[in-house]
Amino acid sequence: MTDVSRVTLKPGDTIGILGGGQLGRMLAMAAARLGLRCQVFSPDPDSPAFDVVANATCAEYADVEALELFAGDVDVITYEFENVPAASAMILAARRPVLPDRRILETTQDRLIEKDFVTRLGIKTADYADVSSPQTLLAAIARIGLPAVLKTRRFGYDGKGQAIIRSNDEPERALTDLGTKSAILEAFVPFEREISVIAARSADGSVECFDVTENEHRDHILKVSRVPAAISDELAAQARDIAQRIAVALDYVGVLAVEMFVVNRDGKPDVLVNEIAPRVHNSGHWTLDGASISQFEQHIRAIAGWPLGKPLRHGEVTMTNLIGDEINSYGDWLTVQGATVHIYGKGAPRQGRKMGHVTQVHHAKPAQPDGTDRI
Repeated sequence: MTDVSRVTLKPGDTIGILGGGQLGRMLAMAAARLGLRCQVFSPDPDSPAFDVVANATCAEYADVEALELFAGDVDVITYEFENVPAASAMILAARRPVLPDRRILETTQDRLIEKDFVTRLGIKTADYADVSSPQTLLAAIARIGLPAVLKTRRFGYDGKGQAIIRSNDEPERALTDLGTKSAILEAFVPFEREISVIAARSADGSVECFDVTENEHRDHILKVSRVPAAISDELAAQARDIAQRIAVALDYVGVLAVEMFVVNRDGKPDVLVNEIAPRVHNSGHWTLDGASISQFEQHIRAIAGWPLGKPLRHGEVTMTNLIGDEINSYGDWLTVQGATVHIYGKGAPRQGRKMGHVTQVHHAKPAQPDGTDRI
């Protein structure tokens, strides 16, 4: 096992990135500005991150020879998505530092293990229960109540791998439709708003948190992020403290996102942790144009062994995802004063696919492409 505390890159060194999507693309662009090279490993030949690096490896994550050659070409390895196969991460970690540590994936790849971890820290989540059979599902419903959300323990994102069970539904059918015997039932949370905190931690233990982000989802996909979140300073401090405690408990190196619900308990606002994302995150895209340092540069600094930056927000910021055919409106967004357009370089748009985003730094309601105010 390599000693991550001794990782200190210098300009000209190479970072290996597992995953070739838009997050890998933006990580590579942030690294290039700091004089660091990147090599991307992805099984998808159409990976948009390939377009911004000089060297890329297109191979399956199970290809041991390709993994070993990749490790030999880089100085440190990171990833843009959390579902890196455990065996692949183990092969790489034997040859080069993998940051964040591959053992963190064992916690965050499994929703039940993740919930148990957060609960042991004394941090609140929605009520939950392990589900491995129709019988355990019925027992979980008896304890938690309905409505509730049934989720796969692994490999779910953007609303995939989950279903809401209501009082008139057939629970066993929901479990069958999910197609797994490893599930988790979570109490349905009547939240006031969804928020997230993007936090960075370096190997020396320093932690920097960005301002709390308020997130609006449509069809289970993040559509709009607004900063700062419309919550009290006290609640924002509580949310940042939770993210910091999680980063420290994981001995994390890099950027992570903690997604939370704001709830009302006996007339007082409180926060519940929903999920941890051990990587840069869609809700942190506003930092590219709305802060003194982006989440991507912060991540690169952390895994390179460089000092973290102090993130200072430039103003009120809105980030709008361009999903599916919405990317075709990029020309309209280019005419909006103060808007910055980011296009990911993916192929043909399809429903639910994130194709780009727009950031706006402002002190009033952001304009829309048609010139109207946001409602």
